[in-house]
Amino acid sequence: MAIKPYHHAAAGWGALKYVAINLLKERVSGINYKSLFAQNQPDGFDCPGCAWPDREHASTFEFCENGVKAVAAESTSKRVTPDFFAQHTVAELLMQSDYELEQHGRLTHPMAYDPASDKYAPIAWDDAFKLIADELNALDDPNQAAFYTSGRASNEAAFLYQLFVRAYGTNNFPDCSNMCHEATSRGLPGTVGIGKGTVTLDDFEHADTLLIFGQNPATNHPRMLGELRECARRGATIVSINPLRERGLERFTSPQHPVEMLTMSSTPISSMFVQPKLGGDLALIKGVAKRVLELDDRAVLIGLPRILDMDFINEHTVGFSEFARDLRAEKWALLVDDSGVPRSQIDQLADIYIKGERVIATWGMGLTQHKNSVPTVQMLSNLMMMRGQIGKRGAGLCPVRGHSNVQGDRTMGIEEQPTAAFLNRMERVFGFAQPRHHGYDVVATIGAMAEGKVKVFIGLGGNFAMATPDTPLTFKALQSCALTVQIATKLNRGHLIHGRKALILPTLGRTEIDLQNGKPQGVTVEDSMSMVHISFGLNKPASPNLLSEIAIVSRMAEATLGGRHQLKWKAYRDDYAIIRDDIEKVFDDFYDYNARVAKPGGFHLRVASREREWVTTSGKAQFVPQKIDLDTPIRRAQAKYGKRLMVMMTTRSHDQYNTTIYALDDRYRGVFGMRRVIFINQLDIDMLGMKAGDWVDVESVWDDGVERRAGGFMLVAYDIPRGCIGAYYPETNPLVPLNSVADGAGTPTSKSIPVLLTPAESS
Repeated sequence: MAIKPYHHAAAGWGALKYVAINLLKERVSGINYKSLFAQNQPDGFDCPGCAWPDREHASTFEFCENGVKAVAAESTSKRVTPDFFAQHTVAELLMQSDYELEQHGRLTHPMAYDPASDKYAPIAWDDAFKLIADELNALDDPNQAAFYTSGRASNEAAFLYQLFVRAYGTNNFPDCSNMCHEATSRGLPGTVGIGKGTVTLDDFEHADTLLIFGQNPATNHPRMLGELRECARRGATIVSINPLRERGLERFTSPQHPVEMLTMSSTPISSMFVQPKLGGDLALIKGVAKRVLELDDRAVLIGLPRILDMDFINEHTVGFSEFARDLRAEKWALLVDDSGVPRSQIDQLADIYIKGERVIATWGMGLTQHKNSVPTVQMLSNLMMMRGQIGKRGAGLCPVRGHSNVQGDRTMGIEEQPTAAFLNRMERVFGFAQPRHHGYDVVATIGAMAEGKVKVFIGLGGNFAMATPDTPLTFKALQSCALTVQIATKLNRGHLIHGRKALILPTLGRTEIDLQNGKPQGVTVEDSMSMVHISFGLNKPASPNLLSEIAIVSRMAEATLGGRHQLKWKAYRDDYAIIRDDIEKVFDDFYDYNARVAKPGGFHLRVASREREWVTTSGKAQFVPQKIDLDTPIRRAQAKYGKRLMVMMTTRSHDQYNTTIYALDDRYRGVFGMRRVIFINQLDIDMLGMKAGDWVDVESVWDDGVERRAGGFMLVAYDIPRGCIGAYYPETNPLVPLNSVADGAGTPTSKSIPVLLTPAESS
């Protein structure tokens, strides 16, 4: 274990070194190495990692360290067989770390929990589906079951899953969107009419200014750095707005460019860094908007050209007058204090925004996991509308989703709050009444399980137990279920936190050949910029006993529903093109689905706001004023505890994707061989009377009387605003209260939790 500064640029030879380490560690066979060069290629497969799009999805090989790690993890030669489970009780496996569990390899057989031995034992597929059907059909109400979806599920699997669940009779669809970009999905419809971004990769070639909010592309979306590199090299202004100053937004050495690699050179990325305090983005963006308005007022007063795009505002928007009144009335002292950013820097950021003719604003979970996330997303929309920076080439809104198909799953109907229009269309196409009530999201599902209202939990991928907040409560909630079912490629802790009955169902990965009736099947995904493309695996399946997600969902539906509604489950799993035929019957934008997706690069889904068509109640884009909330849990905690109160954000390490831990290093932040660290300003370490390297315990400050504590973290001095700390998840998820959620979105506030640090009890 070591803490030592990392002085190199992002990517470069360091990335290649760690790729080699991962390939050796996963024991990837030589025959599977070819799959590394088939990622995101027209005759290959879509990377199972992030949702960053590919240029034309048919270009030359594009190196991505974390993409290779994801492929290596799926292509590993290590196996978790029935013999493995026979040698380990669940209690013994629970003693292993998340990293150790990941390293055991691919699941090979369907397994059922045996309470007498506390072990998983093999079960035949037919028996597994019968068990699921018996438990679901024994429930008094379909709403006593919840159906989770990971962002790795394909469009086809997600569509079948929601078809099955709605035929069963519920809208209980907790999904990974509920934990990441839900504020985007709920916020943007109120301003521009649709909860998706308005840009494509082509816009990055024409943008002259990029504002990057709450993102760490080097770790979470490494291929994004290639686009940023090209933007920087042609002179675009790039501003990084994030509490942590991340290496990937400082300097980047592109593995695709031999000169940079051979000369050990790099490309500077950001020309300005702004570090708001945690939860301060709303005040910062509002401050920029206020400054833009003030400068426009001054221009009008002295007869200069206006700064605001009044043609856009008058033709395409409503509500500007009320919005402007709110900006003028806001106090600068409050905006500066709540953002944590000096007034001079807010003015500088406003000047950069004003000078930009074509501005793209991108954001990640640094903007969406706060109490005020929906207002923040809407304020960013307001700012961009002030100068008409939506719906023109080289400009627009760019939410960057996490997992590879998290956006596609929502498009396919994985939505606990479905619209009436969608349900009406489903009824016309499939001929049965759809459940109309809103279902449970992630947080509500955990609460319902804990209260005994949900008795069956089925997870289509993911690691629900570790990805969710309030870990001890989530564990108890899952353990109170009559049945838990986990559909997965590799073992994780979520399989060991189970109901009275439990199944682990192994599935094909996206890198693997999916043969149905002797014919290879492709699946489609939708990336963060609404491109839809098809993907075919290349590797031999890890086990002959694996089923595809589509086969698992369709057979689960057959067993549960019988002949109800005369749905063609067998035809769907025999030929995935038939699923796509029915998808286009439900969604107009998927017309000629099979023909269009067969073309190299696939096709782009129309986003109305990109074309300045506003699907809102007014028929125009809507300015929405936002107040700075003066009565928040953090403000109340600060009033009680003063400077000792810290605000914590959870984050990934570089050797991590979501809850999957590839290794124990975070080299860009200088952490090696360990994960239990707290990133903290040196002045705060001094204020606490401690020193870097000391060990501390962390305790949440919340008003529900529940003690939430995580112990044994090393203090690491870091460039982060005073009063703010960072730590890795899932280790700090126990500190996130279940009822601490984004207003209007329900997303856990994992980027702004009030906590106290005390010397570790074990020290």
